[in-house]
Amino acid sequence: MKKKWSDSSLKGWLYLLPAILFLGFFMVYPLMDVFVYSFEEGYNSASQTYFGIGWYNYSYVLHDPYFVQAVKNTFILVMITVPLSTGIALLISVGLNSITRLRSWLQTIYFLPYVTNTLAVGLVFMILFKKTPYSDGLVNLLIRWLGGESVDFIDGPYWAKMFVLCFYTIWVVMPFKILILTSALSSVNQDYYNAAKVDGTSKFRTFLRITLPMISPMIFYLIITGFIGAFKTYSDAVALFGTDLNVAGMNTIVGYVYDMLYGDSGGYPSYASAAAILLFAIVLTITCINLLISKKKVHY
Repeated sequence: MKKKWSDSSLKGWLYLLPAILFLGFFMVYPLMDVFVYSFEEGYNSASQTYFGIGWYNYSYVLHDPYFVQAVKNTFILVMITVPLSTGIALLISVGLNSITRLRSWLQTIYFLPYVTNTLAVGLVFMILFKKTPYSDGLVNLLIRWLGGESVDFIDGPYWAKMFVLCFYTIWVVMPFKILILTSALSSVNQDYYNAAKVDGTSKFRTFLRITLPMISPMIFYLIITGFIGAFKTYSDAVALFGTDLNVAGMNTIVGYVYDMLYGDSGGYPSYASAAAILLFAIVLTITCINLLISKKKVHY
């Protein structure tokens, strides 16, 4: 005999209904629509027509040198910025957690870049790194003062531009990570630390055996969201190198999708959809790998 729904269950589903409808209309339906577009060959957005269904859009995108460069840039950005920003944020959070008097004031200072407009921060970085006819930039002045040669970080070699992009990305995302980790550290039960002191455990071993396991869920959360956010990077590159990222050689996967839709070479929604689905597959795969790793490494 089937169980009848209770009033509380029905009420719960009614509460969830607005969120389900919202997510279905703005998340699930667009994703399905993009998936369909990615297989429609020669799709014309004006006439809403196409001449075939197949894998040509994926083949074109995977063989497009601009897409290959965008994938390379995105993976380098992800592999550098996510571990570094999380590690630096953890070190700063541990330092802030040991300070009692100025903790809230310092937290506010570290959080300021997160609430500042991305393009405004990018403009500051351009002033610091960009070489102009009148100045080599503050960073180059420092390099020359230390005995090195000035480098054009914005229009110069690839490694210099990637360095600025990674530095900028870490600077932008780190405040949020510091805020989360500081909150996580303050929530650790002090009884564990008191027991470690009684046993004469060193601070480093206490950090490895108590602090890290206790805040591992938050670290894992930041790593997952860091990977997803880094793979969706676009505005950071635009803030530093302008809108023509293909010429600068600093385009990202999201930038490639945008260019296929609205850029100078735009008007190809099928190619853009194929690139978007490939990005979705990459992010989903890495997220699943992280979830599998978390089952052994994260302590809930």
